[in-house]
Amino acid sequence: MTTLEEDKYNRARKRVECIKGFYVHLSVYLVINTAILLVIYMAILDDGESFWQISHFFTAIFWGLGVLFHAANTFDLNPFFGKKWEERQIRRYLEEDEKQSKKYQ
Repeated sequence: MTTLEEDKYNRARKRVECIKGFYVHLSVYLVINTAILLVIYMAILDDGESFWQISHFFTAIFWGLGVLFHAANTFDLNPFFGKKWEERQIRRYLEEDEKQSKKYQ
């Protein structure tokens, strides 16, 4: 296998590991938060409180934000500073450097 093929393979493997990591994170989030909310719901049935208090959902909300950021990172969903933006900026600076070097030659 050539170096280029090895690089491609390693990038693909790393990408698959990132996606797998996201799905594990999402699965754990769903299982744990379902269990937490069921326990809260069962406890509330005994006390007669309202289930729909925001404090009952803090874990799900804030951990859910973490899952969303993980998804954005894994699937390159950042519209502002994602990989495509980085590539455009790198190309722009390389072109500027090339123009500067030609200017002084």
